[in-house]
Amino acid sequence: MADINPPDRREKARKRAPEGQARRPQSKRNGPNSSSGDNSGSTQRNSRNWRRPPHKSYKQAYAAIDLGTNNCRLLIARPSDENFVVIDAFSRVVRLGEGLAQHGRLSDTAMERALGALKVCSDKLRKRNVHLARSVATEACRRACNGEAFIERVRQETGIVLDIISAQEEARLAVLGCHILLEDGIGPAIIFDIGGGSTELVLIEPGAPVPRILDWQSVPWGVVSLSETVGDEPEDAAGRLARYEKMKRLVRDSFADFAERIDAHKAPDQRLLGTSGTVTTLASVHLGLPQYDRNAVDGLIVPSESMRGISQQLSGMSAEKRSELDCIGADRADLVVAGCAILEAILDIWPAERLGVADRGIREGILRSLMAADADGSEAQAALRRLKQNGQEN
Repeated sequence: MADINPPDRREKARKRAPEGQARRPQSKRNGPNSSSGDNSGSTQRNSRNWRRPPHKSYKQAYAAIDLGTNNCRLLIARPSDENFVVIDAFSRVVRLGEGLAQHGRLSDTAMERALGALKVCSDKLRKRNVHLARSVATEACRRACNGEAFIERVRQETGIVLDIISAQEEARLAVLGCHILLEDGIGPAIIFDIGGGSTELVLIEPGAPVPRILDWQSVPWGVVSLSETVGDEPEDAAGRLARYEKMKRLVRDSFADFAERIDAHKAPDQRLLGTSGTVTTLASVHLGLPQYDRNAVDGLIVPSESMRGISQQLSGMSAEKRSELDCIGADRADLVVAGCAILEAILDIWPAERLGVADRGIREGILRSLMAADADGSEAQAALRRLKQNGQEN
């Protein structure tokens, strides 16, 4: 089982990274009682826990399903003190949004892949006797003309009721799921989520238990949608680099208004935290991991220039060469370049010296929301019972 407390500063992660190249936050162990933001946030954080215990017993299981444009992910967890412990998880690349940019609809093949993954999720929900669950679908189902019909088919064939959430809700859940990994600092920070069909940028004012969202923007550029829009990858290096520059330009142009709005919030020591397969993959390449290791990556702080360098290197390589690299492989070889372009565009908008890496996001945000809501409901019922009891005694 994996504990969703922020990771320890593991010695093996430091040994893999060259001195000064990547690190975990040294000023704190980020967590529910840590300070992130200004002093008023620190006072509030010390006076309240991340959440109240949802039950006197911690045996209930909660689940979150995130059906994205590229991946289907499931997390099942039980409450544990102020956080939760994962008891089961599942992730599969389904490429639900494949062909969506060209045809405006979900293809039969893509829907079959997603249904296969969701049937696995449904089996796990039953076996784990899940108490409460929330299942969400994002950009692919938002954009597809047959998105609602697919949601109904999922309900009939798996019993899973998917909620097509807005881009704003997607951004909120991502922030809720990973903000505790943000570096210490003063003033606003940006958290971003590079998905398969969209990318969300959120300007936050850190504080506890949940940071305040000052501004946000979602654009329809994710690793799948951007790759398909610019077309197939050229054979020659010059053509690949030209395609990469076009990708970056499209993303920068889409975020132009947001970049102008947040300009006044920039500070000398800017903070940036990313949650996506792109940043975790690039962090793995940076560390030189032979295979992906969540314990080494989640919570890592990496110099932004290193991530830029890796992005530019990958953009000039052929898909075949990229597939030979550890932690990329055939599944990510064709899509990682689009993620690199989006990341570089974000670094242009918010040029932080360091980039925080989070292997957590929407699913963790859903779980925290479910547990908090269940706790509030349990407390309200207990208070009502006390009122009735007092009334009967009087």
